[in-house]
Amino acid sequence: MKRYLIYSFSLVLLFMVSSCGDKFLDRENLTQQDESNFYTKPEKVKQALTAIYAALPGKGTGDAFTVACVLSDDNFAGGGPEDVNVQGVDEFQLTKDDLYDQLWKHAYQGIFRANMLIKHIDDAAYDSEDERNQILGETYFLRGYFYFRLAKFFGTVPLILDPIGDPNQPKASPEDLYGQIASDLKNGIELMISKPYKELEYGHANKWVAEGIMARAFLFYTGYYEKSSMPVAGGGEITKQQVQDWLVDAIENSGYALVPDFRDIWPYSYDTTYYKYARVNNLQWVGENPDNTESMFAVKFGPYANWGVSLNYANNFNLFVAPRSNPPGVLGKGWGWATVNPQLWDSFEDGDTRQAGSILRIGNPEENPEYQENKWKWGRNNYQQETGYYIKKYIPVNNKDEEGKWKSIYFLMYGGQDNFQLWNMQDMQILRFSDILLMAAELGCPNAQDYFDQVRARAGLGSKPVTLDAIKEERRHEFAFEGLRYFDLLRWHDVEEAFAKVKNIPVKNSGADAYYTAKFRPETGGFLPIPPTEIRLSGGILTQNPGW
Repeated sequence: MKRYLIYSFSLVLLFMVSSCGDKFLDRENLTQQDESNFYTKPEKVKQALTAIYAALPGKGTGDAFTVACVLSDDNFAGGGPEDVNVQGVDEFQLTKDDLYDQLWKHAYQGIFRANMLIKHIDDAAYDSEDERNQILGETYFLRGYFYFRLAKFFGTVPLILDPIGDPNQPKASPEDLYGQIASDLKNGIELMISKPYKELEYGHANKWVAEGIMARAFLFYTGYYEKSSMPVAGGGEITKQQVQDWLVDAIENSGYALVPDFRDIWPYSYDTTYYKYARVNNLQWVGENPDNTESMFAVKFGPYANWGVSLNYANNFNLFVAPRSNPPGVLGKGWGWATVNPQLWDSFEDGDTRQAGSILRIGNPEENPEYQENKWKWGRNNYQQETGYYIKKYIPVNNKDEEGKWKSIYFLMYGGQDNFQLWNMQDMQILRFSDILLMAAELGCPNAQDYFDQVRARAGLGSKPVTLDAIKEERRHEFAFEGLRYFDLLRWHDVEEAFAKVKNIPVKNSGADAYYTAKFRPETGGFLPIPPTEIRLSGGILTQNPGW
């Protein structure tokens, strides 16, 4: 029962660790693949690596991007009256015991698979040392990434490195947890091949990605815990200078670059026939890899989603945040979660292309006629906390098929399920090159002003002195709805001040006028509760986070 605590979701693996206490299970396995014989060929090792990547996405309150978005001051819960779980996320309330169990289990699923692969990496014979090191480097990186995800959401969590050891562990200290994160990311940097991104497999991490996530972890740890450096497991530390050097390396040697027009990153720029905004602004979607030179690391999706376990192969973020019951058209429909705070729209500088490039605003004259105020139907399906502002970066995009019916552009390109709930395949951006530039500016790299100005110039803005306050504004606008805002507020210790400003915002509930005021409970430290079921299964070894 205790092994279920951490690895319960990992039982979907194609093999299980056998028990040495049963002679029947100790017999040599001649027909089945298990831990003893699965990793003996490089192609099987690569399958195991793919299985780690498969743990990245989730659904609803089990999806890291969705939860991070709703937690921030820039989004409200939205949805309908029945969507009590997203309302719980938004209000920092536990609407059910295991509100965040899938968020927890997905991360530990990835960690378990990484631990297994690290243990068995040398069971196979590789064509070259580079091949072996790249696989191992990606595995270390992914384990560090999953632990960093857990650390951002839950604070401190059990640190499990042995796939067959006792998983029933207490929470690690922040120093030990971030020490392991730093060690894993450093291993990834040092092991992965130093080649420009176009020579590497799309969807896979590389050295430059590991350098960027290391910088993100360094900024969060040193900011939130008010430290000057980040520890490394086994001894040593990651210094600010080291992180600066890694970021400069990624800028100068990775081959990544800003897409010239920010709006061309997002799929709505694909359709200049039916979507007025894309047409009047002469947009042209760059697509996904390899043409998107800015996308460094993203969750990839394919056309294989169905109503079973593989539902997560569809981009559920697209579905959950699209306007609720939006009528058929070039912009698709969904459940209406994460409605946008109007204060975000108002915070952009005049001329910033990221304003309408990130947000669909009802009444914007550049939008299609159906998105004008006199034609927009409010309160569809009892829409809650509707503001008239919606996430555009991840809005589903449709086009007409041969019969004149609206279908997802991805369905038309790749096939799959002819169902609006299953056909979204847009990449979920984890790390873009613009983040490398802004982190380098924030950390005071030698060309900080130039890096900062590059991001602003791309948005149609002039130079501004690179100060921390300026960087805070820039990050809010550059990375809106990309899962970074809430954690930036935490590490800057700005979260209480930011939420205090979100007060008496006009909204519509089921079409009726109402007001929204954000709720934040400082006693939580900004972290989510550990799923109570995990605490019960631990027999008291795990303890709940403060405030919950």
